[in-house]
Amino acid sequence: MDNSPKSPSLLSRLWLFLLGAIITIAGLFFAIGGGKLASLGGSWYFLLAGIGLIISGLLIVRRRPAGALLFGLVFVLTAIWAVWDAGLEFWPLISRLLAIGVGAVVVALSFPLLRRSVGRTPAYGASFVLAAILAVGSAAAFVGMFIPHPTVTATAAPALTPVSPDKEQKNWESYGNTPGGSRFAALDQINRNNVSKLQVAWTYHTGDIPISPGANGAEDQETPLQVGDTVFLCTPHNNVIALDADTGKEKWKTEINAKSSVWMRCRGLAYFDATRSLEQPTAPGSTPVTQVTVAPGALCERRILMNTIQAELIAIDADTGKLCEDFGNKGRVDLKVGMGDAPDPNYVLTSAPTLAGTTVIVGGRVADNVSVDMPGGVMRGFDVVTGQLRWAFDPGNPDITLLPPAGKSYTRSTPNVWAAMSYDPASNTVFMPVGSPSVDLWGITRTALDHKYGASMLALDATTGREKWVFQTVHNDLWDFDVPMQPTFIDFPGKDGSTVPALVFGTKAGQLYVLDRATGKPLTEVQEQPVKPGTIPNEPYAPTQPRSVGMPQIGAQTLTESDMWGATPFDQLLCRIAFKGMRYDGLYTVPDTDISLSFPGSLGGMNWGGLSSDPNSNYIFVNDMRLGLWIQMVPADPKSTATNSGGESVNTGMGLVPMKGTPYAVNKNRFLSQLGIPCQKPPFGTMTAIDMKTQKIAWQVPVGTVQDTGPLGIKMGLPIPVGMPTLGGTLATQGGLVFIAGTQDYYLRAFNSATGEEVWKVRLPVGSQGGPMTYKSPKTGKQYVVISAGGARQSDDRGDYVIAYALPN
Repeated sequence: MDNSPKSPSLLSRLWLFLLGAIITIAGLFFAIGGGKLASLGGSWYFLLAGIGLIISGLLIVRRRPAGALLFGLVFVLTAIWAVWDAGLEFWPLISRLLAIGVGAVVVALSFPLLRRSVGRTPAYGASFVLAAILAVGSAAAFVGMFIPHPTVTATAAPALTPVSPDKEQKNWESYGNTPGGSRFAALDQINRNNVSKLQVAWTYHTGDIPISPGANGAEDQETPLQVGDTVFLCTPHNNVIALDADTGKEKWKTEINAKSSVWMRCRGLAYFDATRSLEQPTAPGSTPVTQVTVAPGALCERRILMNTIQAELIAIDADTGKLCEDFGNKGRVDLKVGMGDAPDPNYVLTSAPTLAGTTVIVGGRVADNVSVDMPGGVMRGFDVVTGQLRWAFDPGNPDITLLPPAGKSYTRSTPNVWAAMSYDPASNTVFMPVGSPSVDLWGITRTALDHKYGASMLALDATTGREKWVFQTVHNDLWDFDVPMQPTFIDFPGKDGSTVPALVFGTKAGQLYVLDRATGKPLTEVQEQPVKPGTIPNEPYAPTQPRSVGMPQIGAQTLTESDMWGATPFDQLLCRIAFKGMRYDGLYTVPDTDISLSFPGSLGGMNWGGLSSDPNSNYIFVNDMRLGLWIQMVPADPKSTATNSGGESVNTGMGLVPMKGTPYAVNKNRFLSQLGIPCQKPPFGTMTAIDMKTQKIAWQVPVGTVQDTGPLGIKMGLPIPVGMPTLGGTLATQGGLVFIAGTQDYYLRAFNSATGEEVWKVRLPVGSQGGPMTYKSPKTGKQYVVISAGGARQSDDRGDYVIAYALPN
């Protein structure tokens, strides 16, 4: 081979000019952005690397081999810095090294041209060997992007416990399967060994397609019920449907066609059977459950109950779909009675009602950050047969126990219960996850009772509605850190082998609390930690905030500059600049008139999907999302006529929103890179198993890929498992599986409950925000897994699917 020096061709000169120009431009970006970052007290790496790249690029433009050598030095120093800055975590290293690694391959391949340009031998061998090594490394890193990288890897694998016939699940009668929200099914026909064989058994179309994507509008978020050979559904516009459990064939359909100007969704239903013997509490001192009767053979001996987005409680005959004439006004109870001014969409109901003995209990969603004068968060209990109001708990005036006095309303703007509740038949107690008083970010008008009940878990006597205990998770909540989910009952294992009846729940702040069901006292350590106040005049800032340090913190870490991430080093740099330019004091960074960062943001952390549990392994399963928000309170423009529609925009972050009655509007936006990717490092959503015997994470894995989303809203079509925000619940089964569908890609997945390994997934026609459920048919003995799919959050793809999966015959 002739290696004698030769002048470079025109094509070679053009190539080297282009390569050098690109490196120079990249260096200028790094240097300018890095200078800004350094001036904010951030890392000097980008400034120094930028200077090195500029010199390297200019030398390559001039066809000097020293330019390539300098680029190589920048690459080596970048690799050293990357490990120092990010450790050995895969995704942070990819962000820092993959782009410059690919660049190093190109520069190595171009090195012979540079040598020939100055009359030296090309050194093909050394250049191509180095390029090959770098290319293999870059290719391996790229392949690694398609492999899940657990944050915590399982070190133990609890064995399966076979289902005994006397404990096998018969029905899925409650929103969370059990009144205590276990989302656990004692069924194992479908298990770890055969789940890969699941196939579609039937598909049903509800005819109610959610009509709008994104933050406002209709979304399918349901978890169906199953009783005997019937599956019961509700749709975003509150239509109720009964299907044959084996075929998916429609038995009846009751069209309510409820409408809201913003919110259309139905998360679930309740079921009551008057033919069964009434279960009375067994705990000492418990109030008895009130007896009710329905004439044998009369309509609505078995009834379905539903809250609607038009603030009604509706009762429907479970066998025919007819409205129950004996309930309220021909099957309907108007929940706006006593509420005062409660226009749509300021007061709507989206979660399932709670059946507590013979009392059906409702809360209600009060729109966030609309006004300081909003409907109240009163909780009410109604007779399940007649619909008559049995009690009311007004968190602003506990003396109001039924309807408010004539001409008055329930106390305005009090903390509300918008999520599902749980019921303990043994003590006749209902447990309520309480949100914040309106408005979320401004607490000056809050009362002592607002401060007592806001962001708390509240236990009431289900027969009388009187308070048993209350436990608060955030003091003077200024972040919309509601308790957003139904609490899940567990038997909490003590060190001496005993157990305590407990409940466990997550919050938007990424906290997991374990409370004694009888007393509300924490069973794991909770610390009051000092927090910094803000500067809003007269705001009663809480000097401390609770953190549940005895349980794992899920997605609630205190971010640092090194946690900033990007698909490329360029958007990572911009995220670092944005991070350093905001005020951030950790979890409880108070909003103020400057720009501050809230992480996790008001979506969570954890949200309404709830937890699932496995009583055999003593594991609980938690899915989460990690989407920070930047927040700024802006002095209100007295001339502005803008209003807040009561939609979800203020929660998901979509610009300036007025808060009527306060001196401020609020600007909230998701903390995203220029490519529309969360600025902190992956995962952006995980599934976590927590061993309740040790209160430690057993495993944690990313959930979801970027296949159906991507930078700038463009679908990538690549199943890269970075872990995506999840919105929807999970299902655990005694077959050793955990199912979830609430990701932004269009899949229903099953994980090995012992290890977190993904053992099955199936492509859905559109995304899902529904909760998976399962049952065993009493007619055929076949186990089914059912999911609704109406479209993922932030997706334009919508549908009306309900799909059942089963093993082949």
